[in-house]
Amino acid sequence: MTVQNRPLSPHLQVYRPQLTSVLSITHRLTGVALAVGTLLLIYWLTAAAAGAEAFETAQSFIGSWFGRLLLFGWSLALFYHLCNGIRHLFWDIGAGLDLPTAYRSGYAVLIATVVLTLASWIAGYGAMGGL
Repeated sequence: MTVQNRPLSPHLQVYRPQLTSVLSITHRLTGVALAVGTLLLIYWLTAAAAGAEAFETAQSFIGSWFGRLLLFGWSLALFYHLCNGIRHLFWDIGAGLDLPTAYRSGYAVLIATVVLTLASWIAGYGAMGGL
């Protein structure tokens, strides 16, 4: 019986992360973050239905620096997942699968995510009188 010198299975320590793989992993992580973040929305809606005191407690948590940080992260995940999902829809019809286009669309997803997140927060603060 002879031993064949076959390559070992690829490992994360062997390969340098590429934009396409990082965006794919991030898409999955943002999907999980959106599901978990929905629990905060359910808490807020349940508190609103439970009465003024419960709603005030929920509002004070969501209005705190930590609550706003969670909301900012949730909105960032929402816009990233949305933009990358649109990118995947184009891939599903066979458009943009070549490597240069995949990289350009990946950078476009990142830029659109930041722009949409910041625009929504700026518009939200403007609508609320700047808090």
